[in-house]
Amino acid sequence: MNAKQQGIGKQREQPNVGNRIAEKNNKPRKVKFQVKAAEGNTVFLAGSFNNWDPKAITLKKNGNGLYATTVSLAPGRHEYKFLVNGAWQLDEQCQQRAPNSCGSFNSVVEVA
Repeated sequence: MNAKQQGIGKQREQPNVGNRIAEKNNKPRKVKFQVKAAEGNTVFLAGSFNNWDPKAITLKKNGNGLYATTVSLAPGRHEYKFLVNGAWQLDEQCQQRAPNSCGSFNSVVEVA
């Protein structure tokens, strides 16, 4: 019997465990966004995750002057801003910032 017949030197096909783990870890995560604003304001969330659509995500008033929403985001780096009564606003609770093409900054969230 030769080496080929004995299966010597033949690699067994193994499931690609690394890809399965990566796929599992690439599941979207729920991220809560909240901003303080006066009662009666209209508050939206726009960012790289929704093509900066200023009216796509509305935040709801949840008391104590806070407006909030929860968004499912894919793992990675996402830039965003709030739109409060038509004025762009950074997330004051977020310390990570990135410069944008308008000469100001965006807030940044990293989703693991």
